[in-house]
Amino acid sequence: MHAPIALSDAATAAIRAHAAQVYPRECCGLLLRHGAAISYAPCRNLATAPEEQFILDPEAWALAEDTADSIEAIVHSHPNASANPSMADRVMCERTGLPWLVIGWPSGALVWCDPCGFEAPLIGREFTHGVLDCYTLVRDWYWREHRIQLPDFPRTDLWWERDEDLYLDNFAAAGFVEVTDLQPGDGLLMQVLSLKVNHAAVYLGDNVMLHHLYGRLSGRDVYGGYWQRHTRKIVRHRDLLGAARAA
Repeated sequence: MHAPIALSDAATAAIRAHAAQVYPRECCGLLLRHGAAISYAPCRNLATAPEEQFILDPEAWALAEDTADSIEAIVHSHPNASANPSMADRVMCERTGLPWLVIGWPSGALVWCDPCGFEAPLIGREFTHGVLDCYTLVRDWYWREHRIQLPDFPRTDLWWERDEDLYLDNFAAAGFVEVTDLQPGDGLLMQVLSLKVNHAAVYLGDNVMLHHLYGRLSGRDVYGGYWQRHTRKIVRHRDLLGAARAA
């Protein structure tokens, strides 16, 4: 990928110094423009698992918007990995609409990622909680198949181990109603190795479902046996109720 921004030696050195300072955690920061000059502003990584991902401090983003002429790019490191952007990096690059710069550490290699219209495939996508997870897959399927835009509820990793109930608290607000018959396009809410309903899938028909398990690639599975026993609710989006009756 081409470099959309020409970095000075000082900015490059600052990025590498930050990656080294926080290693083996991921560093994150912003490239800021002040007039003709572009500098690197290191930011705090607020992720609960900073060795695996980053959450850039929103206060740092707000400060940058107030003090810099513009935010030019988002920077983060891949500890003990190549600088090639992950699938989650490419998805988030599209969401932010900004170039991303990834530094592999300790190699120090730099690779740019530009917004280019990338969409993660429904099958074989990598798992990153909050970016590419079971609910993201459900949202993407409903949008691509039916142009139904589901809300993107805030969720922290391992929310099901705390006092949060993402699916049961929010399925009605997302436009779903509980049903007893099973039709293609229905949502399946499951309880997997948890005291809470913590997993969602889409029923595709012919005893096949689409889902994305924690830490695995997304894919199709036979809907039966274990998955059927652990289903707690079958839900249907209100926009598809008429289609189900017509079928």
